[in-house]
Amino acid sequence: MSIKPNWLRVKAPQWQRVGNVKGILRDLGLNTVCEEASCPNIGECFNAGTATFLIMGPACTRACPYCDIDFEKKPQPLDRNEPKHLAEAVRRLQLNHVVITSVNRDDLPDGGANQFLRCIEEIRAISPDTTIEVLIPDLCGNWEALEVIIQGKPEVLNHNTETVPSLYRRVRPQGNYERSLELLQRTREIAPWIYTKSGIMVGLGETDGEVREVMRDLRKVDCDILSIGQYLQPSPKHLPVKEFIPPEMFESWREFGESIGFLQVVSSPLTRSSYHAEEVRKLMSIYPRNP
Repeated sequence: MSIKPNWLRVKAPQWQRVGNVKGILRDLGLNTVCEEASCPNIGECFNAGTATFLIMGPACTRACPYCDIDFEKKPQPLDRNEPKHLAEAVRRLQLNHVVITSVNRDDLPDGGANQFLRCIEEIRAISPDTTIEVLIPDLCGNWEALEVIIQGKPEVLNHNTETVPSLYRRVRPQGNYERSLELLQRTREIAPWIYTKSGIMVGLGETDGEVREVMRDLRKVDCDILSIGQYLQPSPKHLPVKEFIPPEMFESWREFGESIGFLQVVSSPLTRSSYHAEEVRKLMSIYPRNP
C-alpha cells in the first residue's frame, strides 16, 4: 500500500506565500497542526493564508499510532502569552474563520479547557467578525471542562471520532468511542446554537457498513457537520494503510450523510478535519442560530 494512486497527488505549493505565513507563525512562536501532523494540504491552505493553530505545545500526552504529532517529548507548562499571540496572528492573516486545536493534555486538570477559552476571548477582542472553530480532545470525559470551552461561544465545536468502534483498540487505544459521542451530545444539550462537527479517517481496515453506522451514531447525537478523509501513513513506524479508498466511495458517503440529515458532509480522499473549514460561514447563513 505504499504507492499512492493519482487521486492523492497534490500540487506543489507556491512557497513564497507559504513562507509568509510561516514567518508570521514563527515570529509569534505559534505551532500549526498543518506542520506538526504533516498534513498533505499544507501548501493549499498556507497559500490561501489559512492555518489550523495548535495550542498548548507540540508534545502530546497520548501515543495514537496513526498520528505524526510528537508524544515522546515532555509537555511544557502553558504559555500565558499564547492566546494573545494567536489573536495577533489571526489579525495579521486577516482570517475570516479560524480553527483552534490542541494536543491531548491529559496532564492538566482541565485538559487545557481554560487555554481554549482564553484564546477565544483574545480573538474576539481584536477580530470580532472572525468566526471560531475549536477542534478539541475528549478531555478525559471532564464535562465541567467542556462547559468552560463552551463559555467562549465558539461558532463550531469539532471533536473527531477518528475511526469505527471495531478499530479503536488498535487505532485510538487511549480514546473511547462512546465518550466521544457523549461529548458531542452534551455540547448540543448545553449550547444548542453551536454547530457540532466530527471527522473520521478511512483506509485502516473498516468496512463500508461500519462507516455508515458511525454516521448514523453521529446523527443520533445531532452532529451537524462531518468530514471523511483517507488515512495516509506519516512514516514507517505508524499504522500502515490497508486500502486507498476511491473517490466514488467518498461521494457515496457524502450523499448518504446528507440523506440522513447532516447539514454538511465534506468527503474526499484529501479531506482533513479543517480542510475548507471556512465554508461553514456559508452554512451559517443558510441555517442561522443565535446563542
